[in-house]
Amino acid sequence: MRIRHSIYVCCLGMFLIGCATQKKTTTASDAGGKYSEDLSVWRPKVEGAVSDTNSPTGQDGRKQTAFVEPKYAVNKKLDAVLDSIDHFNLQRNFIDGFTIQVYSGPKRDVALNAKKELTSTFSDLQSEVQYAQPNFRVKIGKYFNRIDAQKDYVDIKRHFPTAIIIPDKVPIN
Repeated sequence: MRIRHSIYVCCLGMFLIGCATQKKTTTASDAGGKYSEDLSVWRPKVEGAVSDTNSPTGQDGRKQTAFVEPKYAVNKKLDAVLDSIDHFNLQRNFIDGFTIQVYSGPKRDVALNAKKELTSTFSDLQSEVQYAQPNFRVKIGKYFNRIDAQKDYVDIKRHFPTAIIIPDKVPIN
């Protein structure tokens, strides 16, 4: 906030200095003669630019203002809302995340073979078979965001061309 205020003061100062420098504009015309015009009448007038010398100032030359206690503080209400959000988040066991689906189809033996191949090829990732009637789904990995899933997806896609990244619930440990 203080930096933004300083930038505005600097810009205002440069504007005022630019307005106060030249009073007349002189340019050469195409015919070789001199052109002169007073543009100071079009410049904006800044009222109150002269500082009050009777006001108390601090060591850095800025005007000091007294501290005013806020009348309409929302701190207690905000704390109550943040506490309720925190309580809600502590009760959650799952969050929205992503997983890589390798197979989805009605054949159980194909799903189990895909899981076996995943386990042997990608031993560091956890794979699982889920049954959602009438299909078996083989999924591998649990990711909090899509970018993390994309890294493993590139490797898995080489072995399983039908693999896709899907949204899934990720357990919080």
